[in-house]
Amino acid sequence: MPAFSVHMIIPCYRESGRIGPFLEELCRVTAELGGVTIRIVEDGSDKEESARMRAIIEPLRGQHEHLLEPLFLPENLGKGGAVYAGWNLEKQADWLGFVDADGSCSAQEVAKLIGHAREQLTPHTALFASRMGQFGSRVHRQIKRRLMGHIFASLVSTLLGIRVHDSQCGLKLVPRAAYERFAPFLIIRGFAFDVELLANLHDINVPFLEVPIEWFEVPGGSVRIFRDSWRMARDVWRVRVNRRRVG
Repeated sequence: MPAFSVHMIIPCYRESGRIGPFLEELCRVTAELGGVTIRIVEDGSDKEESARMRAIIEPLRGQHEHLLEPLFLPENLGKGGAVYAGWNLEKQADWLGFVDADGSCSAQEVAKLIGHAREQLTPHTALFASRMGQFGSRVHRQIKRRLMGHIFASLVSTLLGIRVHDSQCGLKLVPRAAYERFAPFLIIRGFAFDVELLANLHDINVPFLEVPIEWFEVPGGSVRIFRDSWRMARDVWRVRVNRRRVG
């Protein structure tokens, strides 16, 4: 049995058209790793979409016991809300993680990040996958999204005083014990929830490591560049204000 266990959440909202092949591969790869559980959190999609998700998940649950009963939220909470809802159900795993449903971060990259986590003597450092494209890793990403990422990272560094190259990549692992220390204070539930997570880890002196991964953009996401850029910038400011209040 591996030294450290991992509980991985896949937040989903209208992802039935993309998740199937990725989920199947992730189940296979993590079964080989051992010590990993996976839970789909369906973030308030309609009945038809929920039925499509059940049709994808149930056959795989019959093959992989570490794919847990999915959580169907009654209303849309946002990506962060879905991740936290799944994390809050887990009381034993050493690591809490999440990965996006579209497969841009492949199952192999998930396995590599878990491997990095398990190389530590204790589950103390958070690991953030990063689309920096360093050390031979390949990153295929639209130019406008790459530019948005650079601007957002600069915003985070300036407003929060935390140097980070890529706070928004959809693959992360966080020590469960660290998350439980600040979970009651988290207020951001949208796409910028990663930033608040990062700020809280920083403020309780939990180091984070950015791990370059291979990343291939998959069409069909719900992110809209201009709309969501404004929302994310607003949320970074909310993190800054709430951070001072909690501190």
